[in-house]
Amino acid sequence: MDFLRPASWEEALAAKAEHPTAVPIAGGTDVMVEINFDHRRPEYLLDLDRVGELSEWEVGENTVRLGASVPYTRIMENLRTELPGLALASHTVASPQIRNRGGVGGNLGTASPAGDAHPALLAAGAQVEAESVRGSRLIPIDDFYTGVKRNALAPDELIRAVHVDKADGPQQYSKVGTRNAMVIAVCAFGLALHPATRTVRTGIGSAAPTPVRARAAEEFLNAALDEGGFWDDGRIITPSVAKQFADLCAGACNPIDDVRGTASYRRHAVGVMARRTLMWTWESYRGTARATEGVA
Repeated sequence: MDFLRPASWEEALAAKAEHPTAVPIAGGTDVMVEINFDHRRPEYLLDLDRVGELSEWEVGENTVRLGASVPYTRIMENLRTELPGLALASHTVASPQIRNRGGVGGNLGTASPAGDAHPALLAAGAQVEAESVRGSRLIPIDDFYTGVKRNALAPDELIRAVHVDKADGPQQYSKVGTRNAMVIAVCAFGLALHPATRTVRTGIGSAAPTPVRARAAEEFLNAALDEGGFWDDGRIITPSVAKQFADLCAGACNPIDDVRGTASYRRHAVGVMARRTLMWTWESYRGTARATEGVA
């Protein structure tokens, strides 16, 4: 195994173009596990640790540009207001040591359905900035996952950053594991309210071959909130609406039985998380709406 260690982003792109099979490594929290267990033996490792810009972020007027190697700890500490769903997801990642090393780019590159960041990125409607010596492009998160541990990157592309719109409403994240820390998700669920467009987006992890959205559930809830005037008056969501939303979220799953949980349990748990996160986010939205009316 050869070890490539570029000193700049340009050198990294050139190395990836010359060796398309090279496996990028930054935090190494996924790659090194696979190598240590002999599940993977790449011909080349492409170390991106010296590419400092990958660990930087920019907060714009409407969007956060998050470098691929920004550690989860930094997201928790610095971007809780702008990216609340992703910050909550970051809290659930493994241990403090791994949160200090791992970043969203690694989750995306591995594209495991159990990656903790995926549900939050789906719910927020993120875009992945991919680049090669041929140029750069933005890949909508909905198009990024193409199969089990497969993504839309070309062989010569690297993930440079993730673009995420700043939250315009409450976001939530929930995860079920076999214990409270250092655990791979049995299943996970992300939810984001977007009051500016009066829409809701979801993200489901570890309950299908890829991270997925519960599109039918979103369409149902968008229609129910709009037709019922919920956005305008901030009324409490009725139990029947919450139950139907939860059932549709559970129906969006296509899970398997494995050592962490059964398919039926995963469907049930996703439904429970969907209902709970909906009530949490909506109560937060109602509180904000009431405070705004009080100021007015």
